[in-house]
Amino acid sequence: MKHWRIDQVAWDSFDPSRLDPEIIPLVKAAAMVERNGDDYALYLQSVFHDDPDFHQAAGHWAEEEVQHGDALGKWAMLADPGWDFEQAFARYRAGYKIDVKADASIRGSRTGELIARCMVETGTSSYYTALGEATEEPVLKEVCRLIAADEYRHFKLFYDHMRRYLARENLSFPRRLKVAAGRIGESEDDELAFAFHCGNEDTDTPYDHDRCIAGYMGRAMNYYRYRHIERGMGMVFKSIGLQPRGRLSALAAKGAWRLLTWRRDRYAAALRKPAPLAAAA
Repeated sequence: MKHWRIDQVAWDSFDPSRLDPEIIPLVKAAAMVERNGDDYALYLQSVFHDDPDFHQAAGHWAEEEVQHGDALGKWAMLADPGWDFEQAFARYRAGYKIDVKADASIRGSRTGELIARCMVETGTSSYYTALGEATEEPVLKEVCRLIAADEYRHFKLFYDHMRRYLARENLSFPRRLKVAAGRIGESEDDELAFAFHCGNEDTDTPYDHDRCIAGYMGRAMNYYRYRHIERGMGMVFKSIGLQPRGRLSALAAKGAWRLLTWRRDRYAAALRKPAPLAAAA
């Protein structure tokens, strides 16, 4: 069951005077990635085709992910009345596809697949927490709070199933670490970059991954604070079988924070470069 519904959000409280124009492009892109959750559910249900418990859990998870996309899309249309969420999402779906009929995980094992899902939920929980704390617009603050809470529950869902499969498959620590690190690195692949393109650039503008990932990350990274990275690192450590709190986790969080600030500055420099004429709008 969903923990909340879109009509429970206080949409009448929307305050355009408190909009941060740098957040709007991020919400547009995030709306499409979240709304695409039903495809990921089909992929997971195909990979776990003989596990009825997880099959059902993946379906419930997708319902909440789709709702996240619809809520973010509705907010983005309030923030930018000229933007058409359904049109942008149709464009995204036409250009970005995953294999929904895979008969095995691309991570090499079911344990690996679930660790990868834990990484995704760690990232989204941290991201929506950071975005919700940064915005002064009351409706977006509420929506981000609700989504962040869902994403944390989703982390626990995938973590519990991961523990179940780990007992069967006995995936070694180096392989768990490799899956986690690999999935974190995929945060800059075409999924987000293409969503940013479809949500924020003219149809006449050719898609360019480097430009679009800079457009997304160069804005998104500004809203993170060290506490968000520290909490996220604890979740990463828990997923791969390490103590979530301790000296090693603290050192890793400090290293991740330094890396984030360095990359943030690089993306910010890329954003300052002149944009193609068709994309300037």
